[in-house]
Amino acid sequence: MSADELQAALPAAERVHRPQRLTGGLLGSWRAAPVEMAGLMFEPTFFFAASELRRVEYVAAAQSTPDSGASAFGQLVQWGRGVFGNELASRDPGSAYAAWTSGDADVYVQQVSDPHRASVRLVYKARQLRDGSEL
Repeated sequence: MSADELQAALPAAERVHRPQRLTGGLLGSWRAAPVEMAGLMFEPTFFFAASELRRVEYVAAAQSTPDSGASAFGQLVQWGRGVFGNELASRDPGSAYAAWTSGDADVYVQQVSDPHRASVRLVYKARQLRDGSEL
């Protein structure tokens, strides 16, 4: 999807004044209105590389929740299991992560439970397969 196609699909989407840059040339240059999921308000950012949408990231601040977003994370993991099947998961002090692969996309949910910057993140990104020559 191109930026023009994104605007056609989401007319309220707006360009970001200071785009976020990620590795691989990804530029978070578009935002849409916040959406409610699992009891939190998530702000979507759309990342493009080579004029093509490659990543959609939904981020919700969770500092004001008593559980630092753990309930929302759990609900999103349950949703992911229902849609994609069992997850690849990890947990360490301060964060939790669940990931799935579906066709040409990777999807993951992440919770950061630090009381000063607690958040929950849901990411859809284009799958990048690498062959042995890129190792």
